[in-house]
Amino acid sequence: MKALGVFWLLLLAALGAGALALHRAGPPEGGIPASLRREGGDPSAPPEVAGEPAPAAPAPASPEVPAAVGEAAPPAAVPEPRPPEPSSPEPRPPEAPPSAPEPPPLSAPAGRAEASTDRPIPPPDPNLQEPSPHGPLPRAGVDGRTSIRAYGRPYDRAEARPRIALVVGNLGLSAALSEEAIRRLPPEAALAFSPYAARPAPLLERARARGMEVLSALPLEPANYPVNDPGDRALLTTLPVAENADRLAWSLSRIAGQVGAVGALGPMRGERFAALPESLGGLQDVLRGRGLLYVDPRPGAPSPARAWGRSVDVVVDEPATRGEIDRRLAELERIARERGTALGLAGDVSPVLVDRVAAWAAGLAERGAVMAPLTALIRRPEDIPREPR
Repeated sequence: MKALGVFWLLLLAALGAGALALHRAGPPEGGIPASLRREGGDPSAPPEVAGEPAPAAPAPASPEVPAAVGEAAPPAAVPEPRPPEPSSPEPRPPEAPPSAPEPPPLSAPAGRAEASTDRPIPPPDPNLQEPSPHGPLPRAGVDGRTSIRAYGRPYDRAEARPRIALVVGNLGLSAALSEEAIRRLPPEAALAFSPYAARPAPLLERARARGMEVLSALPLEPANYPVNDPGDRALLTTLPVAENADRLAWSLSRIAGQVGAVGALGPMRGERFAALPESLGGLQDVLRGRGLLYVDPRPGAPSPARAWGRSVDVVVDEPATRGEIDRRLAELERIARERGTALGLAGDVSPVLVDRVAAWAAGLAERGAVMAPLTALIRRPEDIPREPR
């Protein structure tokens, strides 16, 4: 029995010694999860004090993780924050994403013109037409409505940047070229259709779909007539008033949904007809009575005295070369900056004209100016100051 007691005492002593050795050695290195193992840690560091986790090491662009086993605990109950490493800044609490930057200030309030103007021009209104031997003619409505208002492109009148309008003439004689002009020119450009166009209706419909204002290109007797021939329906200084009135009615009946007329047919600008004040004044009276505007195609001419409208400032396609068109468009822009508005005329649509106008208009807003529809630039007739539009 005495020997058995000694045996059990020796066995218990051996077990206690083994447990103490295992406690001092700590857990095996392979048993520590990789996510908790400190990279490059000191294997000889003292074990972690039970119940007091060590502070986490800062790691850029990743959340904090518990300290690795074997890291020494701080002496105080509340860990003292350590200064961040220069290469590893302390993570900041998440913040709400910043709002989009404000747009740069404009030289003048632009309003919402683009949102309100990108809509089609309405189709011809029967209430603004009357029958004639040549077909429907525009007329002022019984309620005072006019074609200028009904078929004009909307525009933000609060826009204070320099305004530039452009009339491009001789549309309709070439269907392919006219379609290209309607597709590529800025929608603020006004299109003057030749009354001699064979089938203008499909082209007029496409122009209205883009929100483009249209006019009649009137064949008026030009300088050097008859060498410069405006056609067999031209208004001539040698014809009776009644004959010219009938020819004017024919021209106006050819273009439906127009806002008015321009006294130019291609490069011919009716100089000889316009030199007779009564002939030109009578034409303006007819247009005003029918609710239409008039554009005088002669640069430097006074604004129409008896019709709503204005005269052009620059003819941009004489000659119709790339360099000359660019130069005259720049001149038009300069006039707009000096006077606030400017009106240009391209007498004859051409591929080079379409290309240069499209390129010029694309950067106009960046240069602090804006294209405007023709109806936004017209003026009150001087001789009839209170005539409503």
